[in-house]
Amino acid sequence: MLSALPDKKIFYGWRMVGAAVGLQFLQAGLVTQAFGAYLAVLAEEQGWSKTALSGAAALQQMEVALLGPVLGWLLDRFGPKGFVRAGVIVFGAGLCLLSQVHSLPAFYGAFIVIALGSSLCGYFPLNVALIHWFERKRARALSCMSIGLAMGGIMVPLVASSLTTFGWRPTAFASGLIAIAVGLPLAFVIRNSPREHGEVPDGMAPEEVSPQVPSDAPDTTRDFTAREALRTQAFWLISLGHGFALFVVHAVSVHAITHLKEGLGYSVAAASLVISLVTIFQFGGVALGWWIGERYKKRLIAAACMLAHALGLLLLTFAFNWLMVVAFAALHGTAWGLRGPFMQAMRADYFGRSAIGMILGLSFMIIVVGQVGGPIVPGIFADITGDYRLGFTILAILAGCGSGFFLLARKPRRPLKES
Repeated sequence: MLSALPDKKIFYGWRMVGAAVGLQFLQAGLVTQAFGAYLAVLAEEQGWSKTALSGAAALQQMEVALLGPVLGWLLDRFGPKGFVRAGVIVFGAGLCLLSQVHSLPAFYGAFIVIALGSSLCGYFPLNVALIHWFERKRARALSCMSIGLAMGGIMVPLVASSLTTFGWRPTAFASGLIAIAVGLPLAFVIRNSPREHGEVPDGMAPEEVSPQVPSDAPDTTRDFTAREALRTQAFWLISLGHGFALFVVHAVSVHAITHLKEGLGYSVAAASLVISLVTIFQFGGVALGWWIGERYKKRLIAAACMLAHALGLLLLTFAFNWLMVVAFAALHGTAWGLRGPFMQAMRADYFGRSAIGMILGLSFMIIVVGQVGGPIVPGIFADITGDYRLGFTILAILAGCGSGFFLLARKPRRPLKES
């Protein structure tokens, strides 16, 4: 009787999710979420302005946006596997270069290398890879991958401790070695498509994927091309909403520790623990997304998350006790963990998989407004006014207004196949 049972093996796509979690954890823990700790230390030690330092984060995001359409085309044509492997090496090398800089131009140069590496092995190509491996369980897979980004916050206190104990140069160099040693084995798990591994999306037979559709009722629609996607309102509304959300995400990543230290009187170590608290709530948001991602309209969930981002940032801006700081962490972390994975899942749901790399790449040229504005706007106003209140308030208002973009982003009709 036992021998008659089918041999159920783990779908390889979930192994790729695990590798993507690890790669996102490395990038978030060593650079993305740890950048605020570097900024606090470098501003004091090197005397560089907050605008100049946050410009490096903005430059990193601009490079990602400029590479987006080209990288998207390459990912659609050749698949993400080779790019992810090369990106890990470039990313680690960039961190090692960072440890050797002695001037602001050299600091920017090192971050250009780091940005190139993270573009090749980070959020964008990993999303493209998983979108091709999952259909019905896409929102769950992408939510699961974002756990790595959330877990990066756990690393912030460790990186901050290393910065204050050993200095930023040894910390950056060691981070580069860790990125390569740990990241390369994970990169070799990534595959381009299920067919390459003898599998099908979700690991299910075709009749399991769409049991409600009779076999004699062929689908007459097809995926959008990139050009067709650009002509839809949904493409622009999702991209604008995503960009407005990133105003808050990147402002917090770059400036929250410095605001907690200089504006609210926290030590670097205590401020880093607040970022870890954001991470804990981000886990909660990811778990919530896993549960409701396939049950409710993603655009409505994203709209609610935008309001939570805005309120959370205002609480951080004007906090006068620790309860307000905790409320910020709860709102921002939960909204980030819940909304983040839905951005790519919505695009794949709306436009299909065929040109998803190019579609994501083109969208990066729009969301770069938030990626660049998030670090730059608060940095400029902090240098002018002496604190982050005005800059953070402006971004919170923009995030609240951005909720409307998602409310209006209805799913477009798929184009018909040519007869």
